[in-house]
Amino acid sequence: MALVQTVPLDARTIRRWRNAIMTAFAIGGIAVSTWGPRLPQLRADLGVDNAAIGLVLAGVTVGSVGGLSVAAPLLARLGSRRGIGTMLWLIAAAVAVIGTGAGLAHSVVVTTLGFVLVGFAIGSVDVMINVDGAEVERAAGRTWMPLMHAAWSAGAIVGAGIGAGCAALGIALQWQFLGEAVLIATAGVVATRFVPVREPAGAASEREPVAVRIRTWLRGWSDARLLLIGVVMLGVELGEGTANSWLTLAVRDGHRQTDAVAALFFAAFAASETVARVAGGPLVDRIGRVRAVQLTTALGVAGLLAFILAGPVWLVLVGIVLWAFGVSLGFPLGMSAAADSGPNPAARVSVVASIGYLANLGGPPAIGFVSESVGLLNALWLVLALMLVALVLARALRRPGDGMIHRDGTADTDGPGQEHA
Repeated sequence: MALVQTVPLDARTIRRWRNAIMTAFAIGGIAVSTWGPRLPQLRADLGVDNAAIGLVLAGVTVGSVGGLSVAAPLLARLGSRRGIGTMLWLIAAAVAVIGTGAGLAHSVVVTTLGFVLVGFAIGSVDVMINVDGAEVERAAGRTWMPLMHAAWSAGAIVGAGIGAGCAALGIALQWQFLGEAVLIATAGVVATRFVPVREPAGAASEREPVAVRIRTWLRGWSDARLLLIGVVMLGVELGEGTANSWLTLAVRDGHRQTDAVAALFFAAFAASETVARVAGGPLVDRIGRVRAVQLTTALGVAGLLAFILAGPVWLVLVGIVLWAFGVSLGFPLGMSAAADSGPNPAARVSVVASIGYLANLGGPPAIGFVSESVGLLNALWLVLALMLVALVLARALRRPGDGMIHRDGTADTDGPGQEHA
């Protein structure tokens, strides 16, 4: 079911709306990086081994799948402001549960429940803010989705910094998590005040039954173009997830650099991806969505090739920077493409987001499994191959009504301000 805007929006209101959604993206980034720097302390507080910690963290994946699945009906029932606000509150509550469960109760069950809840809330709000992000782009006639995803990346950097700082200062895990829960809840309340009230179209009595909405979501998995968008996102998200999980080890073991150099190179990847996303909006407005994804993905393929084959350390770094550029725009622009690819944008975003999450969360373990047989650097050839597939299929991200690329190399503009038939 579509959401309708009840009041015309002026430029100031649109900017506030954009900033509110960017804040929600940043909160998501902070949330997902909350526990990473504190895993050693979390393991000690729970008194378990690495295998058990892996099972506890699997709660995030389980919760995310559930959140992605119900995001569309929740958005249809609650509307944007209440839906996003509710999920941000749930993120804050879940972070508090994790901190309390591990640091105070020392309970594996309570801590796992917290991870399931935070995964559910993050998965659900991710769909909602991407749907609203696409609506902000339409209202403004500008490409802002990459900038919004840059806010997520910046939030992740901030969250990791908070965790690392608290660990260095010896602040107990539970106080860090409870403090961050308060921060998230407060920022969420302030931000959602500026999300316009966009209620479900039609009266409550006219809403489709739950079974019908579920069938609508399932039909999205048979939409050929939507699945092609998902394949593009799968390739770039596998590239991003693999970097997040394996880049430091690949630099240290594959290229025989020190731990310090590996950490600095990972920071270079994160910073490069953030910069690319900040610059991505103007780039898309200038050359179009499809060409922007083709350009950045091609850079990513070249970067991965340099990273795998490089000898000199400077070439390894160049490869990392290009790799980061390559994975910077596929996910945000894929979300935009899914949202405007047909009716019920929330359900359509949910489908491609599920594919992206599968690649980002499930792909790195698969790369680790392959690396046991062929080595980590050689395992990255699989990532490169899937990014090549994403490059070939990037035309799937074109806007409805966009023309094909002409023989002279020019293309019809596919920026958000274009009028379509």
